[in-house]
Amino acid sequence: VECAVELTQVSSVMLKPGDSLTLSCIVSGYSVTDNSYATAWIRQPAGKTLEWINHIWGGGDNYHKESLKSKFSISKDGSSSTVTLRGQNMQTEDTAVYYCARYPHSDTHHQHPCAKGQSLESIPSHAVLSNPGGTLSLSCKAEGYNFGDYGMSWIR
Repeated sequence: VECAVELTQVSSVMLKPGDSLTLSCIVSGYSVTDNSYATAWIRQPAGKTLEWINHIWGGGDNYHKESLKSKFSISKDGSSSTVTLRGQNMQTEDTAVYYCARYPHSDTHHQHPCAKGQSLESIPSHAVLSNPGGTLSLSCKAEGYNFGDYGMSWIR
């Protein structure tokens, strides 16, 4: 049985264009130095889909979305159980809700979602309503790589 996992972030940050950003995620329920897990930063601008920024494994390996690699960096501190996202030259288009999230333990290799320079672009689906107790079906289409070679997860 896994222990409860909790990730705590600050509520809001106000910046001016050109400012730097520092967001910290305090982790409990797992160790940020345990290489079985990764902690990720994801953002969602208003009215848009989620966008993966980067993630860091307990051993220190980290991966970034190629188009955001020069803007954001990620680091961790085992003594304070903190994973930190730093952004530079923030602009109005960077306005979003920023989430930290743990990648679940997996027996697969520690691969990042956009391996070998390939990318997966999400296509927003239309709003779907379901009655309580009803069923819901979602699909995901990817080109350029085989899902069997990588992990895949849904984020709500």
